[in-house]
Amino acid sequence: MTDCALSFVIPLYNSADTIGSLVREIAALDVPGGHEIVLVNDGSRDGTSSVCRGLLKEIAIPVLLVEHARNYGEHNAVLTGWRHARGAYIVNLDDDGQNPPAEALRLWTKARTEELDVVFGDYDVKRHAAWRNWGSTLTNRLTDWALDKPRGLYLSSFRCVSAFAARSVAANNGPFPYLDGLLLQVTQRIGALPVQHRARQFGRSGYTLRKLLRLWLSTLVNFSVLPLRVATLLGLVLAAAGFLALAVVLYWWWRGTGPAFGWGSLMAALLVFSGVQMVMLGVMGEYLGRMFITVNQRPQALVRDVLRGGGDPR
Repeated sequence: MTDCALSFVIPLYNSADTIGSLVREIAALDVPGGHEIVLVNDGSRDGTSSVCRGLLKEIAIPVLLVEHARNYGEHNAVLTGWRHARGAYIVNLDDDGQNPPAEALRLWTKARTEELDVVFGDYDVKRHAAWRNWGSTLTNRLTDWALDKPRGLYLSSFRCVSAFAARSVAANNGPFPYLDGLLLQVTQRIGALPVQHRARQFGRSGYTLRKLLRLWLSTLVNFSVLPLRVATLLGLVLAAAGFLALAVVLYWWWRGTGPAFGWGSLMAALLVFSGVQMVMLGVMGEYLGRMFITVNQRPQALVRDVLRGGGDPR
């Protein structure tokens, strides 16, 4: 059931300085069929909650504020927003104002006219820090390699999805969600559209190298067995190299030639093979650890409160 044409889902974390102007800009848009805004406060430690509660009284269109009990991460917050959104299509965008709301309408138009379930915003010029741009590029290369997606398709957090795709993905309750991987599992009606990317006006990004590494782990471990296959291949290559080296040593022994082998070369070989074994055990341990956490039903997110405001009196 849908109550409006388009929902804007915005995950929030320490967004007190940016969310007010972004919500007002979205509210001023002219969307045929109506639109709503879903704000998911993901455990912010600043005044984000107070600012959002003020917006509920100020904004004329329907606004929903969902408060998480603690910080769970961007992808978890977006899934919470999708579960509460009532639009036929949903656009999720960052809380820093770098995704122009007018570009969201272009994503929505492309999704409707071409009957696509997902349309990703492909930035003409990314106005993030150089290391983050590099990390995004590497993440997309990893997904080309590990996931079943059209090669070269740029995956971004600025996306428009159909209610069907959002409901299908939101049915996942695992503790390590990766939205793009889940979307690729439920639909092949996927497109992209070049969009603008604005410079950040206030503060600095909360995106860290640690979060980037966690995203890579979720990409590779949750949606692919490729690391296990790589570990197996590496083991086979090293085993073949070991047998070859053994054959060479036996040949030298039979001929009575060859260099004198000592403790140093023996320890070097031992360290190489031991290191490879530890890498393989680490990969398998990551899979088993995530399975253990999932079986023990670690919550994806817990909602503390839900408040409605704006044009919806409920």
